Amino acid sequence: MRAVVLLSGGLDSTTTLAMAIHEGYEVYALSFDYGQRHSRELESAKKIARYYKVPHKIMNVDLRQIGGSALTDSIEVPERELEEIKGEIPVTYVPARNTILLSFALAYAEVIDADAIFYGANAIDYSGYPDCRPEYVEAFERMANLGTKRGVEGKFIKIVAPLINMTKAEIIKRGMKLGVPYELTWSCYRGGERACGRCDSCLLRLKGFMEAGYEDPLEYETYPRFYLEYLERRHKK
Repeated sequence: MRAVVLLSGGLDSTTTLAMAIHEGYEVYALSFDYGQRHSRELESAKKIARYYKVPHKIMNVDLRQIGGSALTDSIEVPERELEEIKGEIPVTYVPARNTILLSFALAYAEVIDADAIFYGANAIDYSGYPDCRPEYVEAFERMANLGTKRGVEGKFIKIVAPLINMTKAEIIKRGMKLGVPYELTWSCYRGGERACGRCDSCLLRLKGFMEAGYEDPLEYETYPRFYLEYLERRHKK
């Protein structure tokens, strides 16, 4: 079996890659330089692909020409408290990003005769993105097999989102069992030497590590209060 895995360099996509390998797929990692705020996550993606010794392609798709997101436009990345993340669609949503990137992955999958495309969508601990929901994954798979040579010939391509119904803590526990090198990953919406600890992505990541019972191996500029309290309790034991 052969699979294309969308690899952003983040926690979810890296765990997804490890799961695809564990399931016996011959993995081809695919990353995108889409005009995001920083290249830090792409540096992580390169390291992760080297760690797992899988072929890795980085494609250029300039979504800055469209804009409309704090990740691709001159819009500030918001800083919030954890309890303020309630599932509404935030300004870090990139319009139609997963549809665009999955379409490139679909073309790549046809060329290399892959049976599946894996991506790390999650609909539990996430920021409310509409293209991370189970119904979206199902709809894209239907479209993929209607509009490709493989699909017409009956060699269906599966769109696999193994994390879709997992909490961030469950994802991390699964990754730990698989030996995922979380120290190589990057989740922060900002660039820099250290993660900010204030954006949605940092908050959800730290919440996940806390609930999974592990310490995040990354360094942060600042730590939210809930995580500092967790570290204090952990180190007292």
